[in-house]
Amino acid sequence: MMANEILTVDGLKAYYQMNYYGVQREVRAVDDITMSIKRNEVYGIAGESSSGKTSFIKVLAAAMRPPFRVVAGSVKYDFKGHPIDVATASDKQIEAVRWKHLSYIMQGSMSVLNPVRRIGKTFEDFAAKPLGLSGDAFKQRVIGHLDRLKLSPDVLRAYPHELSGGMRQRVTIGLATVCHPEFIIADEPTTALDVVVQKEVLSLIRDIQKEMGASVVFVTHDMSVHANVADRVGIIYAGRLVEEGPTREMFFAPKHPYTAHLVASLPRIGDTAQRPALEGRPPSLASPPTGCRFHPRCPLAVDKCKTDVPPMETVGKDHRTACWRWKDVEPLVAPHASHGVMA
Repeated sequence: MMANEILTVDGLKAYYQMNYYGVQREVRAVDDITMSIKRNEVYGIAGESSSGKTSFIKVLAAAMRPPFRVVAGSVKYDFKGHPIDVATASDKQIEAVRWKHLSYIMQGSMSVLNPVRRIGKTFEDFAAKPLGLSGDAFKQRVIGHLDRLKLSPDVLRAYPHELSGGMRQRVTIGLATVCHPEFIIADEPTTALDVVVQKEVLSLIRDIQKEMGASVVFVTHDMSVHANVADRVGIIYAGRLVEEGPTREMFFAPKHPYTAHLVASLPRIGDTAQRPALEGRPPSLASPPTGCRFHPRCPLAVDKCKTDVPPMETVGKDHRTACWRWKDVEPLVAPHASHGVMA
């Protein structure tokens, strides 16, 4: 692991392995992913539903439950010089880093907040032990953190149903960041929020990340969100990482046909032209196709794509792709259509 890297994933395979009435079934949700994330970086993960995004971040968050298990590879963090491989670590080791060093903003605030427990009590459940604080000292720490999130101390006396969706999402962000972790995983944190609140939440996450100097993994299928928050983007298809690179290059110079189609699907003001549709659907991860898993839907596929798995190749600075024909991939959008990508 290099000094500027906080996470290194090497050859990770994590499958759902089930045995019902003597019939064994294996779903290869995460299949041979190798990547790394730098300190103070926002790394976006994109892909269609059922691509394996959520399964991948469950491994990163050490939130796996049977029948989902790691079958190969490593997931190594370097927290303040103390490395931990969460793929093989004990429950006690993981408990020592959770919330204090590694936190998780889950999808949907009501999946985190107990509907019959006041917000203040939920903060105690999550953060009192990792912070090593209690009583007034703990309360003042939480109130100060809520102020950063533009939330009143009155929120601590409220039940979740008494808050708006945007306020609940701010509370979940507060729970994940009150301990000032070094690594934050955000799983589609803007789901079910209107566009105005979505913008506020995205700005809030970015501001908190800059203030704390944390690394963030931001997961969403919405490429326009990545355009505005991510430093780099990784594209997952059928359980595999097929491309990663600096956000601007991923929009203006994608090197995988799947990435090009994701970018082309974004709406653009004033553009009434019909967009090219991507035929078919993602394959079953219980019986994925041979070779490149995208080949049944790929307009550039040749015979080699059907039989041989393309390796991850370096195609530019911090830019890698797994495609036999990456030199033939052309952006499906005009270069001037920025989609809000920051210069």
